[in-house]
Amino acid sequence: MLFLQAIQWILDPAHWGEVNFSAGIAAELGAHLWLSFLSVLFTAAIALPIGLYIGHTGRGRGFAIIVANVVRAVPTLGLLSVLLLVSLALPPAVLVFVLLGVPPLLAGAYAGLEQVDRQTIDASRAMGMTEWQILRRVELPLAAPLILGGLRASTLQIIASVTLVSNFGINSLGDFILGGLAANDYVQMTAGAILVTVLALVVDGLLALLQRFAAPRGVSRGRGSSTARARRLPVPTRAPVSEGN
Repeated sequence: MLFLQAIQWILDPAHWGEVNFSAGIAAELGAHLWLSFLSVLFTAAIALPIGLYIGHTGRGRGFAIIVANVVRAVPTLGLLSVLLLVSLALPPAVLVFVLLGVPPLLAGAYAGLEQVDRQTIDASRAMGMTEWQILRRVELPLAAPLILGGLRASTLQIIASVTLVSNFGINSLGDFILGGLAANDYVQMTAGAILVTVLALVVDGLLALLQRFAAPRGVSRGRGSSTARARRLPVPTRAPVSEGN
């Protein structure tokens, strides 16, 4: 069976070092992770401040949606081709993946802040908290699950797209897919696809755990906010006191 053969190919120690090809699994995995990490890092540096500003102030949401939709419509491989023809280096590739990763993280950031109860924010202002304190102490903790959800979507899209840089001579796990395609080695092609899938699933699982632990108590398990729960509690009534007592 092709899948089992691909698993055996991955588990073969000879395929983890530089033996039969220019780079083994360890080197290609390291290159894939490094390029993905750089892309996610720059994506977060751009998308998070903009998303938090939009979510906190309510300004620029429509413009951000239009820009995100335009970016999503740009073909990844075509954009990579144009930029990498100018310079066969990492910065152009990172720029492409940042463009791909910004929309989901941006949406998660401003949507997370928008779902925070306005009454909670008004109460914080009434207590004398500054806008920065409201953002840091109130909105960010409550918006953390949605923000991390956007980060998960962004990271998965970047990890999957980094595979394409192998078309331009940059190391990634896509080398095994392209190398197998060139040599009609379907076992190697399947192994490369499995490696990319497993990497994406492992990273997604770690971010899912982080998302769960980052959620405020009660929110992650769907129990709602403390305010909403308090509204559902029965109001105690005092027993009538007779006039004779």
